[in-house]
Amino acid sequence: MYSHNLNFSNLSPDRLLILCGELNKNLKQIEKALHIKVKQNGTEFSISGKKEDVNIGVNALFDLKEKLELNSTITPDIVHLSLHSAKFEETDQNESTSLFIKTPRVTVSARGKNQNDYLNNIKQSDLTFGIGPSGTGKTFLAVACAVDDLLKEKIRKIVLVRPAVEAGERLGFLPGDLSSKIDPYLRPLYDALHDMLGAERVNRLVERDVIEIAPLAYMRGRTLREAFIIMDEGQNTTIEQMKMFLTRLGFGSKAVVNGDLSQIDLPKSTISGLKHSIEVLKDVKSIKFTKFGAKDVIRHSLVQEIVQAYDNFE
Repeated sequence: MYSHNLNFSNLSPDRLLILCGELNKNLKQIEKALHIKVKQNGTEFSISGKKEDVNIGVNALFDLKEKLELNSTITPDIVHLSLHSAKFEETDQNESTSLFIKTPRVTVSARGKNQNDYLNNIKQSDLTFGIGPSGTGKTFLAVACAVDDLLKEKIRKIVLVRPAVEAGERLGFLPGDLSSKIDPYLRPLYDALHDMLGAERVNRLVERDVIEIAPLAYMRGRTLREAFIIMDEGQNTTIEQMKMFLTRLGFGSKAVVNGDLSQIDLPKSTISGLKHSIEVLKDVKSIKFTKFGAKDVIRHSLVQEIVQAYDNFE
């Protein structure tokens, strides 16, 4: 049994209460996640358990203490993110070098080496691929970059694209007009935009065609200039669709293609355009690829274990 003592003597009683949570719920969340014991006595903390787990707990508490500077409350999500950072952050990755993007409503920061590399690739390349399981922040970070470029007037519009193929269902079987058919497929992109700009501002930008939401089939024949184009669920494109999309890039434009090769919903006989493009474009130096794994998942900790179990099984 290993133990480590901390003293946050510079925290006021009010800030200490926020750190620990009501009835110490934040400390209990850390205990449960790491199978350790966290005892608090005033500003002193005693953490005991396996050495590796204790060190993660110590780092998570320090991270939460820093987050008190930006947050008036510490939610379970914030605790989870601190645990994730403490658990998976590379030993040579100095947190102060992590990239961040400030949007009107939230500040988005890279968590871990792969997210940092992904943001760097988007900033430096006109075409970036993000490949890996859901929950790794691919879409959220790409939308943050697009919003940042729009507000800095580096681009004139944001174009959000998604192939309309999901888990064996087809749009023709859904009720409503084209907009109501497409909207559910683009919900993750909408959600990210709402988080960063607010629903009202997003709606105004959509009305002015500054933000365009388009099914992939509607991209044929177009050339997009001074635009930030994000394709989500790229694994569900055919080879022809992916080639068509990639050749839409015009002057001053940037594109990000995201996808998860373990979630292909195309017919068995159809090769994924994303999978094919990785092979075709792997030697093109100006195109960047970022591959995410189970350790990059920042959703519920059980999701990490599920992704890892599927990877191991396959």
